[in-house]
Amino acid sequence: MAAIYSGIYLKLKSAKTSWEEKLKLAHFAWISHQCVLPNKEQVLLDWVSHALVSYYNKKPELEDEVVEKLWAYLDNVIHSRRLQNLLKSGKTIGLSFSIAQVINERLSEACSQKTQQNVGTVLSCSSGILSTPSLSIIYTAKCELLVDLLSKLSKLACQQLASDDAVGSQLFSVLQLTFTQYLLIQRQQTNPNRVFGQVTSHLLQPCLVLRHLLSVRSWTQADDNHVRQHLSREIRNQVETLLQAGLFQPELFSSYKEELLPEQELQEKKKGALKSLLLPVNTVQTKLGSGFCEPALHGAVVAGSVSLLYKLFLDSYCKAENHLVCFHMLSRLFGCLRLSGLQQGVREDTLSPADWSTDLLALEQLLNLVLSSDIYNVASDRIRHKEVQFGFYRKLAQMLMRHSQASIPAWFRCLKLLMSLNHLIVEPDLDDLVASAWIDARASEPRTNKPQEALINTMFQTYSKLRQFPRLFEVVLTVICWPAADELRLPVFSAGLTVKLRECLLELPPSQILDILCLFVEKCQTLIIPAVEGSADMALKLLSVSSVLHAFLFNMRSLDDVTPSPVVLRTQSLLAKMQKGVIQPLMELLQAPRGEEEKSDLWLRKASDSALLLVYTWVEVDTLFGVSCSKYVSPTAEIAGALTEPAARHWGISAFLPGVEEQCWERVVELADSFASTSKYCLELLTLQKMKMILVQTKADLQALQHAAAFILESGRSSLSRGESEPWDGDISAVSDLTYPTAHWHLVISNLTILLPYISLKDVEYIANVLLETLVLAKAQEAATDQEPSISIGKISLGLMHSSFLPEMKVLHCAFLTSLINQIARVLPTPARDSVDLPLQLLAAGNIPWHEEILAPCRPVDPLEEPSENKLLKDELSLSWKTLEKVAQCIVLLAKNDCPVILKESQLESCLGLLEIASLLKLDSLLPSDCTRCFLVLLSLLANTRASVSCSNLLLLKFLSTCFHLLRCLQAGRNANSVFKVFHASNVLEAVMTSQLTASKNFTDVLMVPVWAQYLQEVQAFLENFLQMIIERRQSVRLNLEKFMSFLVSCKPDVGAAKSKDSNAAAGQLLLMAFTTLCHVVTLYLQQLPEKKLQSADVLSALLEPVVLQMVRTVEHGLQSNTQNQPLPVAFIPSVTTLLKADLSHGVKKGWQKEPSGFLEQPRIKLYQKFYSQVLRELPCAGGNLQFLQCALQFLTVFCSVPELYPGKETAVMVVFAIKKLLTGRAITTQVIQSMETELTEVLVQLLGNCSAEEFYTIMRLVLQGLEMKNVWQQKAKEVLSAVTLTKLLLSCPLSGDKEKAFWFASPQIITALAMQTKEACQDQSLISTIVVPILETVAALLRQGEGVLLNPHHVALAFSILLTVPLDHLKTEDYRSVFLGVHEVLFSIVQCHPKVLLKAAPSFLNSFHRLVVSVMHEGRQKGDRVLFIHCLLSKFSGDLSSLTLSISSYVASAAIFHIIDLIRKLSYSAVSKRCLLIFCR
Repeated sequence: MAAIYSGIYLKLKSAKTSWEEKLKLAHFAWISHQCVLPNKEQVLLDWVSHALVSYYNKKPELEDEVVEKLWAYLDNVIHSRRLQNLLKSGKTIGLSFSIAQVINERLSEACSQKTQQNVGTVLSCSSGILSTPSLSIIYTAKCELLVDLLSKLSKLACQQLASDDAVGSQLFSVLQLTFTQYLLIQRQQTNPNRVFGQVTSHLLQPCLVLRHLLSVRSWTQADDNHVRQHLSREIRNQVETLLQAGLFQPELFSSYKEELLPEQELQEKKKGALKSLLLPVNTVQTKLGSGFCEPALHGAVVAGSVSLLYKLFLDSYCKAENHLVCFHMLSRLFGCLRLSGLQQGVREDTLSPADWSTDLLALEQLLNLVLSSDIYNVASDRIRHKEVQFGFYRKLAQMLMRHSQASIPAWFRCLKLLMSLNHLIVEPDLDDLVASAWIDARASEPRTNKPQEALINTMFQTYSKLRQFPRLFEVVLTVICWPAADELRLPVFSAGLTVKLRECLLELPPSQILDILCLFVEKCQTLIIPAVEGSADMALKLLSVSSVLHAFLFNMRSLDDVTPSPVVLRTQSLLAKMQKGVIQPLMELLQAPRGEEEKSDLWLRKASDSALLLVYTWVEVDTLFGVSCSKYVSPTAEIAGALTEPAARHWGISAFLPGVEEQCWERVVELADSFASTSKYCLELLTLQKMKMILVQTKADLQALQHAAAFILESGRSSLSRGESEPWDGDISAVSDLTYPTAHWHLVISNLTILLPYISLKDVEYIANVLLETLVLAKAQEAATDQEPSISIGKISLGLMHSSFLPEMKVLHCAFLTSLINQIARVLPTPARDSVDLPLQLLAAGNIPWHEEILAPCRPVDPLEEPSENKLLKDELSLSWKTLEKVAQCIVLLAKNDCPVILKESQLESCLGLLEIASLLKLDSLLPSDCTRCFLVLLSLLANTRASVSCSNLLLLKFLSTCFHLLRCLQAGRNANSVFKVFHASNVLEAVMTSQLTASKNFTDVLMVPVWAQYLQEVQAFLENFLQMIIERRQSVRLNLEKFMSFLVSCKPDVGAAKSKDSNAAAGQLLLMAFTTLCHVVTLYLQQLPEKKLQSADVLSALLEPVVLQMVRTVEHGLQSNTQNQPLPVAFIPSVTTLLKADLSHGVKKGWQKEPSGFLEQPRIKLYQKFYSQVLRELPCAGGNLQFLQCALQFLTVFCSVPELYPGKETAVMVVFAIKKLLTGRAITTQVIQSMETELTEVLVQLLGNCSAEEFYTIMRLVLQGLEMKNVWQQKAKEVLSAVTLTKLLLSCPLSGDKEKAFWFASPQIITALAMQTKEACQDQSLISTIVVPILETVAALLRQGEGVLLNPHHVALAFSILLTVPLDHLKTEDYRSVFLGVHEVLFSIVQCHPKVLLKAAPSFLNSFHRLVVSVMHEGRQKGDRVLFIHCLLSKFSGDLSSLTLSISSYVASAAIFHIIDLIRKLSYSAVSKRCLLIFCR
C-alpha cells in the first residue's frame, strides 16, 4: 500500500491532474497513515501554500470554488490535532513568508470591496497561524507583515462596526490575537524611531477610528455577546497600549522637546546639529488632519483621539520640569480640533451642534488633564514664561464666550475648568460670562442645568474666597440692566443655585452682603422704578432685581444678640430704605385705577409680582429680625402707637408694613388677585404670616384666623379646579399660570397644621377631594415624574399620605375616607336595582355626621345646656352607627341573595387604583366608626361585586388580594373590634367565603401562578386574624365557630362547577385553606389555655373533632384527585401539618399516651405516612421552590416528633439523607439555604432528639462522606456544601449522652477536613461565596460550641491555617463583606472561647489579624468609600476588643490594638481619621 500511495506527490505536482482530484488526494494524504511521503506534513503545507501564492501571482487560472477549497484545506491542516501533536513532539514544520503576504492581500481585497463574504476561512487561517508559535514566525520574523495584517484587520473591523449588520466574534477574536502578537514584538524593538514610523504610517489612523467606533457603537442583542462585553474593552485597551508604546517612548522625548520648544531648538543648533530630523508632533498632526475616514466621521474621531493622545503623552512625560513641553503639546493638539478655526476667523455656522458637542467634550477632557496634572502654575508661567499659558487660556475663554453654546453641557464645564485654573482668565470678560452663562443663558434642560449650576457655584466660591462677592454681583446687576429680551430670561436663582448661594452667604462678612443689598436697592430706586410704568422691559428687570433681593435676605445669616451693633443699625437702615424707596412707590403705582384692558399689560403684572414679593420678603425678614435680635428696632415700631383701632382689630396691612394705607392695600390685593402668579402666591404667604402673628398673641382673634384660612384656600380653588399644572422648582419669582396651582397646593399642604383648626367642614371636604384627585393622577403619572427633581402636585399629595401627620389630623382623615368611598361608589356601574349599590352610597352619604366622633370632644359645653347638647351628640353618634348597622345588614343580605355588581376590567382597574391609595392611609389608627366604615367598604367589594367574564384573572386576584390585605391592616388596629358592633362574626365569614368560592370557579388557569399563592396567603391571614378576634372576645365563641364550621361543611368544591377535576381545584384549595386555618387557630388556642379553663377547652375540643374529620375527607379527596406523577399542591402541605398538629394536641389534652394507635385511627396514620413518603420523595426535586420547601420541612418537623409514625422500617436517617440530597440540588444556593435555615434546624432538632445512637452514628458518617476530598476533586462542590451546611445545623441542635460524645469525637476529623476543603476551594474564585464562606461560619460555630470540649490546641490552631488560606483581595464587594465577617467571627471565637491557644499560637493570630486589617484598608481605597469599610471594621472590632484584652495576654492585645491604630494613622483624610478614632475610642 505504501508503494501505491507514494506517487501522490507526483500527481499533486502534475498539470494533468484536475484540481478536484488534487484536493481529494491531498486530503487523503493528510489523514491516512498508509500514505508514506518523506516529511509528508511539510510537503502538503508547501503544496497548498504554493498553489495559493501562484494563484494570487496570476499564474494559474483557477475557479473561485477551487480557491475557496484550497483555503479551507489550509485551514483544516493548520487547526488539525495531528499538526498540533507533531509540533508538540518537537517536529519542525513551517510556512513560507509568501503565504502571509497572500493572507494580507486577501484581507486588503475585502477592505477595498467593502464586503466580508468568504473572508471567514482566511481569518480562521490567520488565527491558527498566530496562535501556533512555530507557524507565527512568518509574521513575527517580518514585523512589516504583522503591521500590515493588523492594519487590514482594523480596517475590516471598522467596516463591520460602521455597518448595520450584526457584529460577529471571529474577526474581533483574530484582531485581539494580532494586537497581542504585535505588542509583544513592539516591546522587543530596540529602535524607537522605527516603531514610531510603523505606528504613524500604518496603524495610527485605523486604530483611532477603530477605538472611536467601538466606543460609540449602539450595541444590540444581535451583536455577539463576547465582543460586546469583553473583546471591545480589551481591544480599546490594546489600542491605547500600542499608541503609548509607539508614539511616546522615553527615548522620543528629546524629539518632542526640540519640536515643541523653539528657543531650545535654536540653542541646540548653536551647539551642534540636531540629533534627529524626527518631527513627532507634526507627524501626528498631519495624520490627524488628513482625510483617513468618512468626512462625517472625521471630526468626531479627531475629537475623541486628541484627548486620548494628550493623556498618553502626559502619562509618559509629565514631570514638574516638563510642564511647559506638556502645555505646548496641548496647544498643538488643540489646533487639530475644529474649534481652533474659530480663533482664526472661521465662521461659526460652519460647525453644526453635533460638531460643537464633540469638540467641546474633547476640550473639556484636555482641560481636565491640565488641571489634574497641575500643568499650569500661575506664578511660574508669569515669571519664567511670559504668561504664554495664560495667553492661550485667555484666547480660549474669549472664543467660548464669543460663541455661546448654552445648550451644550460641555460648554459650561469648559468655562468652569478655565475658572478653576485661574479666575483671571475670565475676569476681563466677567460681564460676558455672567450674561452668556447665567442671566441670558437658555439652559432649561436638566442635562444643562447641573453643569450651569456647577459653573456659577465655582464663581460664587471663587469670589467669596477672594472677598470680591460685591464685585461679582455688581456685574450681575449690570447685566440684568442691559437691554435684552427679558421675557425669555429664566429666573436668576434656581432652587439649586439658591442652596449654593446660601452656603456662600453664611461664610461672607455681613458688610459685604449689605453692600450688595444696598447696591440693588439703590439701582431699583434710582433707575428702574421711575421708568417702570408702561415699560414691560423695566418691569421684567425689576422682577429680576426683586428676586435677587429676596434670595439674599432669605438666605443670609439672621441677626441675633451677638451681631455687632453697626451691622444691626445698617440692616435697619437698609430695610427702612427698601420700604420707603422701593415698596412704597410701587404700592402707590399699583393703586392707581386701571381699565380692564390695561390690567392685562405685562408690565403691570410683573410690577405687581415684584411689589408683592418685596412686601412679603420685607415682612418676613422684619419679623424674624425682631424675634431673633433684641437690638433690632423695626420700622413698624415707629408707628405702633399711631396704629388705628380698626387696623389693629382686623390685622390690616398697617400692622405689618408701615406707610401703606388700608384702601391702597385693598386695591393692590384686588389687582394681584387677578394674576395667578408670584403676586397671588405672595398674598397667600402674607396671609399665612398674618395667621402666625395672630397665633403668637396672648388672645388669638378667632374670626381673623378663620377669614385668613378661608382666603388662602379660596385663592387657589379656581386654578386647582382647572386641572392644568406644571412642576415647580420652589422659586417664588418663577411662579406662573401653570406652576401657581403647584405652589398653592404646596403652601396649603405644608401648613395644614395651622390652617386645619380654622377652616369649615366644607373646606376640609374640599381639601380631601383635591387630595384624592391629585393622588389618582399621581398614580397614573408616577413613572413619568418620579425622576424629576421639581415639586409636583402629585408628589406633594403623596408626601402627605406617607407622612406621620395625616393620622393626627382626624377630621381630614375622616373626610378623605368619605371622599375615597364616594369615588369607589362612582366607579361602580349603575345597578339594575337601586338597592344593589346602597351600601357604598350610604357609607359616603354627606348628611351623616361621620366626623362627629372627632369634633365632639373638642367642643366646649355650656353647663346650662348640657343635657340637650349631650342628647344631640348622642343622637348624631347613634345616627352614624345606625347607618353602619344598616349597611352591614344590606351587605349580608345581598351576599345571601347573590345579587352582585358586575365589574368590567376598566372598573376593576380603577377600584384597584383607589384601594392602593387607601393602603397609604394608616388604617390601624382609624377611629371606631371610620374603621368600621372602611371594613364595610372592603367587605362590600368582596361580597357584593363580581368581575365580568372578560376580565383578566390575574387582575381579579390582585384586586381580591389587595382587599384582604387592607382588611388585615384594619384588624391590626386598636379599634378592630368595633366591627362586631354592627354584625355577627359568622355572617362576615360566611359572606367572604361564599363570594370567594363563587369567584374561584374561574381560577382554574392560574393555580400555578405566584399570584394565586399570594391570594391564598392573604385570605388565610384574614381568616386567621378574624378567628383569633372571635376567640379573644369570648362572646358567642361557640355559636360563631359552629355556624362557620357548619357553613364550610355544607360547601362542596364541586357544587355549581363542572364535572371535571380541574374545575373545582381552586374551590377545593380555598375550602382546605379555610378548614386548615380554623383548625390551626383552635389548636393553637387549646395549647395556650391554662389548665384552670378546662371548660373552654372541652367546648373547643368538641368543636375541633368534626373540623378534623372534615379536613381529613377534604385532604383525601385532594390527594386522590392529584395525578400520580404530579407534585403535591403547596396548599395541601400546611393543611396536613395543621391536621397532624390538631390530632397530636387532641390526644395530649385527653391524657393519652404517646402511642399513635392510642389516639389516631389506622386510616389516619396511613394518610400521614403516605403524605410523609410523598414529601420525602419530592423534597430533593423541589429545587428553589422556597414556599414548598418551607412547608414540607414544617410538616417533617411535626411528623418526626413522633418516631412511631415512621412507615415500615424507615428511620430518621432517611429524612437526613433526603435533606442531604436536597442540599446538593442545582437550584440550591447559599441564599436559599439561609432562607430555610430555621426550618432545617427545627427538623434536625426533632430528628436528633428522637433517634437512637446507632442512627446518629449513621448520620455522622453521611456528613463525613460529604467532607471527603474526592468530592472537590471531582468538582462536586454541592456535596461539600451540603456536608458543611449539615455540620453547621448539627451544631445548632442540643445533643447529649452518646450522641454528644460521638460528635465531638469526630470534631478533629471535621475541622481537618474543613481546612483541606478551604485550601482547595480558594483556588477557584467562584467557590468563595458557595464553599469558603459557609466553612468560615461553620468553623466559628464549631469553635464556640467546642469551648471546654476541644482540648487539643492543635485542633484549634487548624482554624488559623484556614484563615491564612482565605483570599482577602481581588474579591467582589459582596464576597469581601461575607469573607471579612467570616474571618472576624473565627478570630474572635478563638479569642473568646480558646484564649489558652493564643499563648502558643500568637504569631498565627497576629498574622491573621494583620491580613484582615490590611485588606480592609486596601479594599476601602479600591472602592472609594473608605469610611464605610473602616466603619465596618472598627464597629465589629470595637465591640469585641474589650473581651479580647480581658481574655488574652497583654502582648497579643497590645499588638492587635497597634494594628488598628496604625491603620487609622495611615488614613490620609483627616475627617475620616477623626471619625475612625471616635469609633475606636467608643
